[in-house]
Amino acid sequence: MKEAFPGIKGIPYEGPKSRNPLSFKHYNAAEVVEGKTMGEHLRFSVAYWHSFRNGCADMFGMPTRLMPWDDGSPSLENAKTRARVAFEFFEKLGAPFYCFHDRDVAPEGKTLAETNKNLDEVVKVLKQEQQRTGVKLLWGTANLFSHPRYLHGAGTTCNADVFAFAAAQVAKAIEVTKELDGAGYVFWGGREGYKSLLNTDMGRELDHLAKLLHMAVDYKKQIGFRGQFYIEPKPKEPTKHQYDSDAAACYAFLQRYDLVDHLKLNIEANHATLAGHTFQHELEFAAAIGLLGSVDANRGDLMLGWDTDQFPTDLYDTTLAMLTILKAGGFTTGGLNFDAHVARESFEPVDLFHAHIGGMDAFARGLKIAAAIRKDGVIDKFMKERYASWDSGIGANIEAGKVNFKQLSQYMLEKGNPAPNSSGRVEMLENLLNEYI
Repeated sequence: MKEAFPGIKGIPYEGPKSRNPLSFKHYNAAEVVEGKTMGEHLRFSVAYWHSFRNGCADMFGMPTRLMPWDDGSPSLENAKTRARVAFEFFEKLGAPFYCFHDRDVAPEGKTLAETNKNLDEVVKVLKQEQQRTGVKLLWGTANLFSHPRYLHGAGTTCNADVFAFAAAQVAKAIEVTKELDGAGYVFWGGREGYKSLLNTDMGRELDHLAKLLHMAVDYKKQIGFRGQFYIEPKPKEPTKHQYDSDAAACYAFLQRYDLVDHLKLNIEANHATLAGHTFQHELEFAAAIGLLGSVDANRGDLMLGWDTDQFPTDLYDTTLAMLTILKAGGFTTGGLNFDAHVARESFEPVDLFHAHIGGMDAFARGLKIAAAIRKDGVIDKFMKERYASWDSGIGANIEAGKVNFKQLSQYMLEKGNPAPNSSGRVEMLENLLNEYI
């Protein structure tokens, strides 16, 4: 097959002094940081849907991207060609992983049987390309939001037949993810929410969504899929309110329906923004409860109220993210998936390289800065001193559950007043972060 990206042999690491826009300045997959290579730490993944299915149309205009390998048809042959082009890109970029929705890679047929057959045909190509290049599947998922059948949701639909179709689609998506040796599988509730509470039985819908997830857990065991399941928080868009609105809401849902042992969280930066949180907040919460699994690496525009899915270039965001990820022990099955698309104005094929290079370099710098901060131990020392009252005496007894209200009341009656507070040193810590960046 003719090259889709002629003239690009591969993106080299050339170091910070390079002025070659098609080179890495900071991402060196073999460089060792905190005992692991950058490649092992960051586990970069390319999102098939944004890179090879998103033409950058918007609500006011048609697609702008030039994708000469794509004839625009829903044919199976076009899907196979697109898959081979995608792997050419993965290989030349040096990305070790990719992610996809079932409907990204294969066209939908007139029936479920025809759709599944189409998917099987393209999976053969994906498997061949994985073997040829060594690129692996980070995770797979099912698109349960684009087709009109899902206008009322999938797991939360008011139509039992649609629920059954969604279950069948998820089962097939898990099967192909297993066939491709995927490290995980993501559930994102694109339309699992509501537009109006006047027509919504929220309790019943939540129960149904939990049933879908429990069926998936059972099926995973039945077919022997060993990958990690994830749930991805997002507060709104396309619905007014989605049930997986943020990490805390997901955790409450997983606890309520006895699913905590089966799913971790896939945190997306732009979804955190839409939820009124910072990226670091969502990562910290997920890490604190032991459910930080994987990351959709992108950013939103704070001036806009929708999911802009821009490539991550903010060094503060990447540094703070890597501080949390390193503190949590790093990725196991998860990684950094670029759930991002090029700007509408960036329509040439080479722009896809520029976008990913920028994101990979930004996270590589974030990793190196975070590692330097951790090595010096300044923030860790400050944190330890700030919470020192909990390491002995009354604080240690409270944490150990050795005292009750009566004993604490007696303690304060005898002491009179609490020990004085220490300063939080917010500005000092912000200045310190600036010094490393």
